[in-house]
Amino acid sequence: MGLREYLPKDWLFPIALALFVAIIVWFSRSIHDFLMPNSATLMVPTFVGQTLTDATTEAYRFGLRTKVVARQISDRFPKGVVLGQEPSPGSRVREGRQISLVVSNGVQIYSMPDLRYQTLREAGLDLSHLRLQLGKLKTVDSDVVPANHVIDQDPAPLTSVRQGTQVNLTISRGGSVQIRLPDLTNQDIDAARAQAGREHIQLGQIVWMPLGPGGPAHGRVVRQAPSAGSKVDPYEPVSLEVSAGPRESGYVLRQVHLLASVPADQTPDKPLHVQVIVTDVTGKYNLYDGYAQPGQKMDFNVSALGTSVVDMFVNNALIAESRLGHEPPNAYEHPKSNASPQPSAVPSP
Repeated sequence: MGLREYLPKDWLFPIALALFVAIIVWFSRSIHDFLMPNSATLMVPTFVGQTLTDATTEAYRFGLRTKVVARQISDRFPKGVVLGQEPSPGSRVREGRQISLVVSNGVQIYSMPDLRYQTLREAGLDLSHLRLQLGKLKTVDSDVVPANHVIDQDPAPLTSVRQGTQVNLTISRGGSVQIRLPDLTNQDIDAARAQAGREHIQLGQIVWMPLGPGGPAHGRVVRQAPSAGSKVDPYEPVSLEVSAGPRESGYVLRQVHLLASVPADQTPDKPLHVQVIVTDVTGKYNLYDGYAQPGQKMDFNVSALGTSVVDMFVNNALIAESRLGHEPPNAYEHPKSNASPQPSAVPSP
């Protein structure tokens, strides 16, 4: 007679269920032990405030591993010091657990860019690029700086600033009234300059024209643009053409004021080698050969004969080229080559 005959049918299901649960418990425990073997738990020490080397050494002594998961700029922690960790200090972990560390990159120092004469949008982009903050805006009338352009800034250009520094700007709302241009022609260039100064007129390019025999006296202003009687903003430049004298014929001499900006997207506080080379019919000459800070603005008064080119190099790389104008046909008594000068070759270091 079998066992089945001695067991009531009502007991079969509970016994089968108990056996099934036991198998599930045994299988789950086996999986747990396989994936998470028994080992001693440790209390995570504090690594914040330690150098990365010291934190790594101490973690190894406790039987833990470390990994740098991020580096952040910090005003509080010097460069190379741990400023955050996960798991947090005091947590219980198993031996061999990895501790994630955040390490300080220290304070980031920038050379304050020169924002003057830029539009408000351009200034905002420069500040954003260097992770500086746009601070308070002050708007004032100006007869020198166009509307919506920067007149002044605080901190001043080229001072050392930290990431996140707020920069306050003074913005031009433009001139209060327009100026009706006087007649600057038929007088000596020095007298024209003096009159322009008295009447707050900005002079732009001055071109010395060799008008040949029968031409006006040397230094006499023969043309202005815009013309006399025109209404202009106080900061709009007025260009003059001046006679080189009745005995002069040949190439046009141009006198120009140039404003150049050194690129700001360079290594902060590292001076850059800047060369400004003028090429005209007489050859090439260095207008400037020296060092400047990233973001620095430089202004030059350029005199060039004939068709001419101004090239700007930063660390021997050409970054800007300005053509001052082309020789007009028949501007000189005996025709000469009208070939335009080519941009300067990369200067030797």
